[in-house]
Amino acid sequence: MPTYDYVCDACHHEFELFQSIKDEPKKKCPECKKNKLRRKFGTGAAVVFKGSGFYQTDYRSESYKKAAAADKKPTSSSKKSDGGKGDSGGGSSTGSKSSD
Repeated sequence: MPTYDYVCDACHHEFELFQSIKDEPKKKCPECKKNKLRRKFGTGAAVVFKGSGFYQTDYRSESYKKAAAADKKPTSSSKKSDGGKGDSGGGSSTGSKSSD
């Protein structure tokens, strides 16, 4: 639901109102109680997000969070075996570059 800006032509009171697109514009000013209220032109065309915002990941299910946490935890045996393979592979690739 969008936020609309209103202004009263009688007392010049301005305010924002959060209402449905289907709702009729308000006509009675909440300050002076006169029927001189009008909706400002050009507002309410889109939803206005105020604040720091939100992300899709803010509302993940518990099962998703548990699976993601399990994926992040590396095992100690895989670190040892990868370390030896990575060192020997890196040395051979630098040797081929220097021959070019």
